[in-house]
Amino acid sequence: MGDVDISTIRKESNLKEVFYHDRCDKYDYLLAVGCGAIAGLVDIFLVGSPADSKLLSWTDSQVDKTVMLFAKTCGWDSQNGKGVKSAIGFLEKNFSVNYDQRHSGDVDNLFSMSSKNHHIKSLAHSPDIVGLFFSILNQFTSTSSFLSGGQLITIQTSTFELMGHDYISKLFCGIANWFGHIMSDIAGSSGSSNRGSGVAIPFYELLQLCDFGSFQVGRNRNTLATIANKVFQSGYDARYGLTMAIPVVLCDLSIKLIWALKHYFYHKRPLSECIPSKRHDDLRIMLIVGNGVLCLMDGADAAIRSGGNWVSFFLRLNIIAWFRLVALVFKEICMRLGISSPLQKQLDAYIRINEALVSYISKLEQIDIERFKKEMALYFQTLQRLESAKNEADLNVLLKDQYRILGIPLPYQGNFDDFMKNKSSRLEFQ
Repeated sequence: MGDVDISTIRKESNLKEVFYHDRCDKYDYLLAVGCGAIAGLVDIFLVGSPADSKLLSWTDSQVDKTVMLFAKTCGWDSQNGKGVKSAIGFLEKNFSVNYDQRHSGDVDNLFSMSSKNHHIKSLAHSPDIVGLFFSILNQFTSTSSFLSGGQLITIQTSTFELMGHDYISKLFCGIANWFGHIMSDIAGSSGSSNRGSGVAIPFYELLQLCDFGSFQVGRNRNTLATIANKVFQSGYDARYGLTMAIPVVLCDLSIKLIWALKHYFYHKRPLSECIPSKRHDDLRIMLIVGNGVLCLMDGADAAIRSGGNWVSFFLRLNIIAWFRLVALVFKEICMRLGISSPLQKQLDAYIRINEALVSYISKLEQIDIERFKKEMALYFQTLQRLESAKNEADLNVLLKDQYRILGIPLPYQGNFDDFMKNKSSRLEFQ
């Protein structure tokens, strides 16, 4: 019985070492919950859904300004142009691609597609590494790749010739073409009315592979892939993704600011130790708690307002906040268990080396250079005199003179030979 109790205690102790080494006090938890709650209120009342978001118009205008700035950089005449629609038209003309099919008729009715969802179904229209890969592939092979019904569909297109005289230059032009075409679509098309259909949130297009499940949508039941498609068509695009990121950024920045102020003013830490980073256990836990509160409020609001309709539920679900929470928890578990990528270990090693170098440089800056030069000059002078000594008597004279120059008292008094003959004598170094 005693052995069982001891092993149980040891297991609990190991569990605490792995999962509860957070060093947060009650005020840290309260502050994190408060920051998460404020961000949650912003998410509920200001972000909402694409249909009623108070902040969406602001993020849309920022994207429009970015598109016009990019178009102007590429040669668009903003004086003769008529706002963002003109800039989009300019980019569409100068960054045309072979994979820009817009409806089912353009793909021989192989699958259902419309102008509202062709940006999510065409993989090359994704603003992420997946989109870049398929864009280069489609441009080099004169094909177009789509996701529909959980399947990858590739069709042949008209021959498309990239600019450039060799493979490297063509690859560069292909990447530039992909980016320019994304910029032409991110704020909707030039012919769209009102807001238009932008591009998908990075990696959101992969949800079309999830052609499973049965979720209630009105009187019908849909798979997850179908719901993801309907949600995108309702305005859940990259511009709305920027809107959803606002409460997430607000939560993170407020927690980091409060943590830094507390460590500087309350714990009296040096300013260099008050810079937020993942090396601080308590800060990581505060971020998890704050983002957890944000996601809890977001999920509760989505569940209540959706009324059992899964499309409405996902339209109000802040996918950016949930992804942030999952990423924070996953990283924390990996850190507690000692699991990290070789790249991360290398980066951590460079950080430690940099800190050591900074500390060493700060100590070097405290050295009195003039005094150091004088001491070194005296050292070399003494060394030259010692080398010039021809016998032991000369060496003894030089050593005594050096003691006198440096102001160091001799460790004995009187004649050295007489001192050494006295057995009770002791050398005293000061």
